[in-house]
Amino acid sequence: MDLLPLYVTLKLAFTTTAVLMVLGAPLAYFLAFNRFKGKPFIESFLYLPTALPPTVIGFYLIMAMGPKGFIGRIWEKATGSTLLFTFIAITIATVIYSLPFAVQPMKAAFQKIDTRLIESAKVLGLSEPKVFFKVVLPNSISGIVAAAVLVFIHTMGAFGVIVMVGGSIRGVTKVASIAIYEAVEKMDYSTAGILSLSMIPISFVFLLVVNKLTEKRICH
Repeated sequence: MDLLPLYVTLKLAFTTTAVLMVLGAPLAYFLAFNRFKGKPFIESFLYLPTALPPTVIGFYLIMAMGPKGFIGRIWEKATGSTLLFTFIAITIATVIYSLPFAVQPMKAAFQKIDTRLIESAKVLGLSEPKVFFKVVLPNSISGIVAAAVLVFIHTMGAFGVIVMVGGSIRGVTKVASIAIYEAVEKMDYSTAGILSLSMIPISFVFLLVVNKLTEKRICH
């Protein structure tokens, strides 16, 4: 049986999680502690992937990353190759697709921090970045880990948005969900069953971690 789709799935989930932890934490911190006009508009836009069908997100990403799209033209000028149907393309797609699952838990974790700690750090002369790394992150680590786990699981289950921008290229963009779909289409239920079964324990363990962390936060 071809296990390459499972490898691509795990690689994509790890890459997307790493990217979103770096990009999502400062964004969640900014949204947690700042009030400004237009904030509801920005937050609604960021959380839009939770309300839209993945194929809708995929369609607009095709328009943006295609040869005539804004991102696609910049990429082609910089690299000399097209962006669509590459691992980078599906990583960009899943980063956008899973962004709300990174920002929302981290924002909630940041808002639970005693603001007196943050104010004291600022009074002691710590800059905004130092307050973030030395006070905010250590005091919200369980929320950050929960966000990372949710992003990982959500990315593992992605299908529509990956098919739209990545197709099904073996070893590059063919993830487990696509391989399962194709196996069922070919009535190869044995392959579909083994791939499906292999994803259950992985998802279960990650959900168990989220539930443990949630329980820990409630107890504290």
